[in-house]
Amino acid sequence: MSLLLAACAGGEHDDLRLWMEENSRDLRGRVDPLPEVKPYEPIPYEVADQVDPFQSSKIEPTSRRGQGAGNAGQFQPDFEARDLRNSVLEKYPLESLTMIGRLVVNNQPLAVIKYEDNVRQVKVGDYIGLDFGMVTQVTENEVKLRELIQDSAGEWTERQSSLHLQTTEGSSQ
Repeated sequence: MSLLLAACAGGEHDDLRLWMEENSRDLRGRVDPLPEVKPYEPIPYEVADQVDPFQSSKIEPTSRRGQGAGNAGQFQPDFEARDLRNSVLEKYPLESLTMIGRLVVNNQPLAVIKYEDNVRQVKVGDYIGLDFGMVTQVTENEVKLRELIQDSAGEWTERQSSLHLQTTEGSSQ
């Protein structure tokens, strides 16, 4: 029986084999020649007339050159005064503080600030947040702050920020 099957299977794909032979007769493999290798020419590295990339004049911005290291500009905060104030709200980032209300006591507006599960009152001149944020204004809907931040060059600059009144837990107005 297996001889019978083998005899029938032999002529089944003859037309396909014939087509493959005809179409592959003229095919020849062709490999592009390799590119010519250029000889290596060393280039001398001379730095006598170039600026050293590690000099402080290259690293520091032009505004700080000649002023000496440690001069951080007119807005440098007073770190010792911060330690003396020892304000609880200066130990929390501004993003974790929430304004939940406003009071007026003796014609002075006070903002009610929530941190963790505690509440504090702040007035104009108080400090809150990690970036030396001083309260500059308390309105019905927000507390405006002036913060001192340090840029990558070491300069201290001012930034205006605010805390908005939270009408319901987790939403701002």
